[in-house]
Amino acid sequence: MRSTSIAAIFIALLALPVLAQTPPATTPMRVAGTVDKLDGNNLTVNMKEGQAVTIVLADNAAVFGVEKRTVADIKPGDFLASGGVKGTDGKIHAVEVRIFPETLRGTGEGQRPWDVKPDGVMTNATVGTVSQSPQGGVIHVKYKEGESEYTVGPEVPVLAYVAGDRGLLKPGAAVLTIAQKKPDGTLTTGRVTAEKDGVKPPM
Repeated sequence: MRSTSIAAIFIALLALPVLAQTPPATTPMRVAGTVDKLDGNNLTVNMKEGQAVTIVLADNAAVFGVEKRTVADIKPGDFLASGGVKGTDGKIHAVEVRIFPETLRGTGEGQRPWDVKPDGVMTNATVGTVSQSPQGGVIHVKYKEGESEYTVGPEVPVLAYVAGDRGLLKPGAAVLTIAQKKPDGTLTTGRVTAEKDGVKPPM
């Protein structure tokens, strides 16, 4: 009897780590394309690669539109996201710049590789100074881990996020979101950026 009890306890102890395991975490997935339809909270997007995906919007999901701006609109203290490429001169040359509203300050803060472009770098940070050079505007920014600087040429699109609503999520409108993919394959998101008055989000 005693040996049976010991064996039962041993088996129970072996099972504890399995029970204690946390559920698999969600993984981020970049979804860029055009709206096929919005049905309740289900947003179906025709992605650039050709496939259609359905994303479940949170009940309180925020929708933002984008409007055109220029380097002259960027001020010290603004929170920006800039996708750029490291040039042969060792400097970062912006490919796109996005000005965040105050409600999104701190989103994705930091500097990291940007896989949209070879040698790409994404920088989300607060503007310190804005100056000019022969190549264009020079934006010096600071983030938690350090600081950086990049050039914004005259051809680089500068966009500002503005508050919108689900009325922007109409068929054919360009949209961009970072969805969370659950272990069962379901995609969810709490924020979508959509085309507004013909101005499309960076794709």
